[in-house]
Amino acid sequence: MKRLKLDFSAFQRFWAVAKPYWWDSQERWKAISLMLFMMFLLMLQAKMNILQNGQKGEFTSALAEQNAGRFWPAVLTYLVACMLLTTLQTFRQYLQDKAGWFWRGWLTNFYLQKYMKNRNFYWLGFWRAKIDNPDQRISQDIEKFCYMSLDLFMHFSSSLVNIIAFGVVLWSISHNLVIVLIVYACMGMVITTVGFGRILIPLKTEQLKREANFRFGLVRIRENAESIAFYGGDNRELNNVKEIFKGVLSNFNKIIRWERNLEFFSSGYQVITWIFPAVILGPKILSGETEVGILIEARGAFNIVFTSLIVIVREFGGITHLVAGLERLESLEKVLEEPKVLPLDENTTIDTIEDFSLSLEHITLQTPNYQRTLVKDVSIEMQGGERLLIVGVSGCGKSSILRAIAGLWNSGTGTIHRPKLGEILFLPQRPYMILGSLRDQLLYPSTNLNISDLEIYEVLKQVNLPELVERFGGLDAIEDWDHVLSIGEQQRVAFARLLLTHPRYAILDEATSALDVKNEQSLYQHLQKLSTIYLSVGHRPTLLQYHDKVLEVHDDETWRVISAQDYNFMSMN
Repeated sequence: MKRLKLDFSAFQRFWAVAKPYWWDSQERWKAISLMLFMMFLLMLQAKMNILQNGQKGEFTSALAEQNAGRFWPAVLTYLVACMLLTTLQTFRQYLQDKAGWFWRGWLTNFYLQKYMKNRNFYWLGFWRAKIDNPDQRISQDIEKFCYMSLDLFMHFSSSLVNIIAFGVVLWSISHNLVIVLIVYACMGMVITTVGFGRILIPLKTEQLKREANFRFGLVRIRENAESIAFYGGDNRELNNVKEIFKGVLSNFNKIIRWERNLEFFSSGYQVITWIFPAVILGPKILSGETEVGILIEARGAFNIVFTSLIVIVREFGGITHLVAGLERLESLEKVLEEPKVLPLDENTTIDTIEDFSLSLEHITLQTPNYQRTLVKDVSIEMQGGERLLIVGVSGCGKSSILRAIAGLWNSGTGTIHRPKLGEILFLPQRPYMILGSLRDQLLYPSTNLNISDLEIYEVLKQVNLPELVERFGGLDAIEDWDHVLSIGEQQRVAFARLLLTHPRYAILDEATSALDVKNEQSLYQHLQKLSTIYLSVGHRPTLLQYHDKVLEVHDDETWRVISAQDYNFMSMN
């Protein structure tokens, strides 16, 4: 009973992933209509197959009789049936591929929307996400799920149609042959599902996970190539990725051993079926009661029905792979839908209220797992366009306060009053360089700003990048900006975004840390000419002159506020 329950849960997981498209989406009727038409083509295929199989027996009997008048019409009918069958199979396969294309497109967009909604992409890469490689699940696992599901469904549907169509033919030839066939096929399915399924499915699930981890390890090396090269960490990274790959090979070795056993059983199990029709019908043919062509027709029908009955045995490799992938997609769906706070009554969250100004009211900020308190009972208000500088020792929670303002962290107590996020531009220490043109890069994240080329050129001069457009061949040039621009140039590009978009508020998290003092001075001086109110996190004493107040955060959860002109960096704990 326990095994049956586990098998049923696989159908529940399948429906959980398939339901949004086939039951809830606006495309469901188009998809269902396409499936019904493919089923109709399957029935036509079965009809042509029966005609083809019958004509094999007909021209074989004609040859045995040496009857030319019976032989040639049978051959002609057989050839016509073959051509029609080939046409139907090709067209149905094309429609099946199109159905998979429609399904994959819709389902990928469905998961992408969930992935980007409510900053799920951020949480999945953070502490609470107990899920590996969401990128691979969306880009690869969905593709395999859609095409493999349709492929298996059509195989099972084809098998059902063939069992009915050829079962009638076979029953009319020999009742005993049908009984032997059913008993033998059922034995094979039980041995395959019970004997091999309970071992191969967990192994293939684990293989998908290990392959994804290996890919992720290689991606990390590529993304951090320069840092690894500077550290001289080649051997360390090589050993690490080889250890991961060792796990991939080890698990795959277990899979191929069990698939060898399955193939041995499956091949031997199917080969012996060739003798059944001859053994059962042989006495009648030898006694002259039945034509020899009936044996050919019976063998053809027997093999098709048998192959259809053991569809689970034939498609077992695909089934195990599909079930393994289902688990990955269902777990991704659950993580994307789960609340973004710990489900414990004693955990509190910070309230965020949209307001015209920015202020913190009795904020006690904790790490998202509630294991550590960073700062207690902070209250500060940026009045009348005041500019605030946050300072403190490394790890005290300076950047975490910015995360709380942005709504990324909400663990703790208190209230944050802030404008709408669309009125605030955040500049992190490591700017995000998008995939796109230089113009897109400078206007990010806005997409509909009507800013002339002359304005962009002027701002590039202000951030000391006047040659950038000429260097890359125009504002519409597309490059791998993460690699062609230094970190200092990237920070100046980010500042250009600020000067071009004129947000009401700007929050700068060590946004000039890679720049020399002269460039930093120039950028802040241009920023001061705007009406933008800004908050900065930094370590340099030179930043004091561009701010009105300083919030100093200590590593013992305490804090203090002091005017910028009275603050001395030497006094920081």
